[in-house]
Amino acid sequence: MNRIVSDTLKIFMITLVAGLLLGSVYMITKEPIRKADENAKQEAYKAVFEDAKTFEATKFDEKEARKLLDKNSYQDDTINEVVEAKDGSGALLGYVLTITSTAGYGGDIQFSIGIKMDGTLNGYSILSISETAGLGMKAKEEKFSSQFKNKNVTRLEVTKTGAKSDEEIDAISGATITSKAMTYGIDSGLCYFQNKLAAEGGAQ
Repeated sequence: MNRIVSDTLKIFMITLVAGLLLGSVYMITKEPIRKADENAKQEAYKAVFEDAKTFEATKFDEKEARKLLDKNSYQDDTINEVVEAKDGSGALLGYVLTITSTAGYGGDIQFSIGIKMDGTLNGYSILSISETAGLGMKAKEEKFSSQFKNKNVTRLEVTKTGAKSDEEIDAISGATITSKAMTYGIDSGLCYFQNKLAAEGGAQ
């Protein structure tokens, strides 16, 4: 009986010490991780809005965005954040939207897009992706991503037979699923801009 009590106490102490150590590690790494994530976001913002000097958070209603995307058949996409892109004088140049698509072949893909006030898409910058190397990961490469720059369209479509119009995006060879996840994820951002941001005349 005494041995059982002794073993129980040992297990308890080991668990307690392990818990305290894990808690300490979490507290030590929490702030550096937060700063790293914030730096990655700022770099993504700048990548999709080079002309902007500052990026400011907006009053963003995630539930309202969810309702709007569902209404327009973008169930695979979520708008996580919307920030205003401003020039040195504080004038509004457009918006940066952070979007997560759950339709990737290897899981969620999170990226930021920049949209000017006239609806022109500046392009995208990927924050996280786990697609297949040599296939879906090519979504990070210029050959695919450059297709989205300076587009002023209502909606984009994926094609495997060569883009013949401004609305069409050439799919990555062997990675149609990734191509659609990126393209339709960007479409969801355009949808939100057109129906919410542009509709309000830039007022938030």
